[in-house]
Amino acid sequence: MRGPRSLRGRLVWGVTLLAAVAVLTVQMIGVVVMHSWLLNRVDQQLEQFALPDGAFAQRAEPVVRPAPDSTTLPSDFRLTFYGAAGEEQGALGGGGTPGPKLPRSTGELRLTRGQEATVPAQSGDVRWRVLWRAGPARTTYVVALPLDTVEGAMSKMLALNAVILAAAVVGLIALGRSVVRLGLLPLTRMEHTAQLISAGDVGLRLPDTDPRTETGRLGTVLNEMLDRLQQALGQREFSEARLRRFVADAGHELRTPLTTIQGFAQLALRHPERPAAQRREADEQVARNAERMNLLVDDLLLLAKLDQEPAYRSDPVDLLALAADAVSAAAVRADGEHPATLSPLDAKTKDAELEVVETVGDPDRLLQVVNNLLSNALVHTPPSTPVDVRVGTARAGAAAGGTDLSGRTSASPPLAESTPIGVIEVVDQGPGLPPEEAERIFERFYRVDPSRSSDQGGSGLGLAIASAIAQGHGGRVELDTAPGEGCAFRLVLPLAAGAQSV
Repeated sequence: MRGPRSLRGRLVWGVTLLAAVAVLTVQMIGVVVMHSWLLNRVDQQLEQFALPDGAFAQRAEPVVRPAPDSTTLPSDFRLTFYGAAGEEQGALGGGGTPGPKLPRSTGELRLTRGQEATVPAQSGDVRWRVLWRAGPARTTYVVALPLDTVEGAMSKMLALNAVILAAAVVGLIALGRSVVRLGLLPLTRMEHTAQLISAGDVGLRLPDTDPRTETGRLGTVLNEMLDRLQQALGQREFSEARLRRFVADAGHELRTPLTTIQGFAQLALRHPERPAAQRREADEQVARNAERMNLLVDDLLLLAKLDQEPAYRSDPVDLLALAADAVSAAAVRADGEHPATLSPLDAKTKDAELEVVETVGDPDRLLQVVNNLLSNALVHTPPSTPVDVRVGTARAGAAAGGTDLSGRTSASPPLAESTPIGVIEVVDQGPGLPPEEAERIFERFYRVDPSRSSDQGGSGLGLAIASAIAQGHGGRVELDTAPGEGCAFRLVLPLAAGAQSV
C-alpha cells in the first residue's frame, strides 16, 4: 500500500507509529514484570510449604505410604509421593481440576530437586508449578500449585492492554492531526502567499519570519530571495527600457546624417548639370555627415566593446602627464577662446605644487577620458570661461571624491572610504547644472540641451564612454555641480600598491 504523500500525513502516521510502539513496549515490559512477580509469588508458596506431620504413616517395612486420613489438603496444593526406590506411592490434594502430569517413577521425572519448574496438567490447558523435595526415610515428593490464577490475571491484563493500545492509537491519530495542522499552519500560510505571488502579486512577502522557529528562518530566507528576484526583475526591466531607448536614440542619431546623405545623393541624380559650386557644397555636406556617422558608429562600437569587459593594458601611468597633454591639445583646439590651466589638486593651499601621480592602467584610454572631460567643459560653457585642470592624490571621502555625497552624481559604485586615490579634476566656472539634469548626465545619448545640434553638442556618448573606461580601471567619473556654481568633473582612480607622488 502506498503511504501518504503529504507532509501532514507522514507526520501524523509517523508520530502515531512511534507512540504506539512506545505504548506497546511499556505494556510488554509491564506484562513481563507482572508475570514474573506472580510466578515468584507461586514459587515462594512452594518453597514455604510445610509437609503436615500426618502426611506419612510408619509401617514395619521401610516403605512410606500416605496416611488414609490425609487424602485432602485445605488448599490448591497437590502432593505426589515417591518411595525410596523411586516408585510413585500416591497423591494428596483436593479440588476437581486435573492434577499435574507427572511420571510413575523418579527416573522419568525431568526435574531438578529444589528447583521450581512448570509442567502441563493431566488434561486441559491449566499448567502447574511444581517443586521436587526430599521426604523422610529417603522418600521424595513433588508439591504443586496450579497457575490458573496467574494465567487468568495475565489474560485480563493482555485484554486490557489491547483496549488501551487501540484507544491510544485512535486518540493519537485524532490529536496528532490537530497538533500537526497547528504546527504546519505557518507553512500553509506560506503556501497561500506563494500562490498569490505566483499569480502576479510580486510585492507580497511571507508573513512568518520569527528567527526562533524553523519556518520563521525559512520565511526570512525566502523573503530575501524574493527581494533579490524583484530587484533583478526591476533591473531587467530597466535594462530593457534602457536598451530600447538606446536603440531609438541610436536610430535617431544615425537617421539625421543618413537623411542628409540620401537627400544630396538624390539631388545629384536628378540634377547632374548643377553648377560646380553647388556640387562642391553638396559633396562637403555628404562628407561632413558621413564623418559624423562614422564617429557615431565608432562610439557605439567602443561602448559595445566596453560593455563586454574589455582587457585594458596594465602599464605605469603618470596622471600629471596625461592632464598636461590634454590641456595642451585643448589650448590648440580652443584657439584662445577658453583659457585652460593646469593646477595642483589642493590649489587653495599656499605653496601647493604639481605632483607626479603614478598608477597602473591603459594610458591611451585614460587620456581619452581626460580629453573627453576637458572637451565637454569647453563645448558647454560660454566663450572666455576659465577651465582649470587639477591633478593630485588624496584619500577617498566626501571632500576629495570617490564616495557618494549629496549633490554628487556618478554612474559607477563608490570606492571604499579612505582608499588612496589619484584624481584629475576638470573645473569650469560655467552656469552649472540643475539636479534633474545632473542625474542623467552620464546616460547614453543624453544632451543637456536637446535643441543643440550634433555639430555643437556631440552625440551624447562621450561621458558614458568616459564613465565605462574609468569603471573598468576600478575607479569612476563623478560630477559635483549646482546652478550658478559651475561643474567639477572628477576622474578618480585607485592608486597602485606602492605608488608614490613626487
